[in-house]
Amino acid sequence: MLYESGDAFRREPHKAITLLGMSGVGKTMLADRLPKAEWFHYSADYRIGTKYLEEDILDNIKRKAMQVPFLRKLLLSDSIYICSNITVDNLDPISTYLGKIGRPDGTGAEEGGLSYAEFRHRQDLHEQAEINSMIDVERFRNKALEIYGYPNFINDASGSICEIVDPFAAETDPVLTSLSEGTLLLYIRASEEDYKRVEAAAMRNPKPLFYRDDFLQAAIPDYRAERDLPPSPVNQVDDIDPDDFVKWIFPRLWQHRIPRYQAIADRMGYVVEASDTASVRDGQDFVELVARAIDTRVAEAA
Repeated sequence: MLYESGDAFRREPHKAITLLGMSGVGKTMLADRLPKAEWFHYSADYRIGTKYLEEDILDNIKRKAMQVPFLRKLLLSDSIYICSNITVDNLDPISTYLGKIGRPDGTGAEEGGLSYAEFRHRQDLHEQAEINSMIDVERFRNKALEIYGYPNFINDASGSICEIVDPFAAETDPVLTSLSEGTLLLYIRASEEDYKRVEAAAMRNPKPLFYRDDFLQAAIPDYRAERDLPPSPVNQVDDIDPDDFVKWIFPRLWQHRIPRYQAIADRMGYVVEASDTASVRDGQDFVELVARAIDTRVAEAA
């Protein structure tokens, strides 16, 4: 959704925005600053975990619990049940399910690594779940207004959305066309300082990530070479340290995603710098931030 001017956006009675950007850049924090009575907050990750991957997440937890004799007995007798407590601010069950590629003995990762086949299977399920969650945005935008009476809508997209779409053919990509028809796409662009902050957190606590398969297949041989591991087929990963691999690949993934996000913004959206979002205190500040981004794009195109 493109506007002719910032004033046209200001006059829009029912504003709908999709936040795009790297994980950790501040999308959820920004959405949380908007008045809860005026903005419906749709979280892609929450939708993924509570709708499309809920059963797989629970099965993974139960599979682990069944390996503990004490819990196995209680589960088989229906004496206890297991559920996940996913919230917008706690997405750990999703991360735990995604897992990390590498040796399964637990060395380098609390839960152990996954085989290439199992890791790819979970990644594929997540990709389809993320696609579904973005197609759902239009329906939730309508529900938010018609049922719950929210005048405005904010879609907090996953940090990996640039991986599940074709940003270089955005006009024909079904996910991006669906989003752009009903919402304004706003890319929160990270600076080098933002990257260093997010990278530091990733090095302290390397979390599971989503990778395109072509990116992953190209990265594994490079990792093996840099770590002096013997050459091996891409799908043989038992000698890879799961946490070390996540730390090694993180800066490469970040650089891989930057042009993909920029391409989306160039074709059908707007850009704000992550540092500029720090001054947003409420809904009015946010509207002004977006309006300025619109005017900037209009001026650049003139």
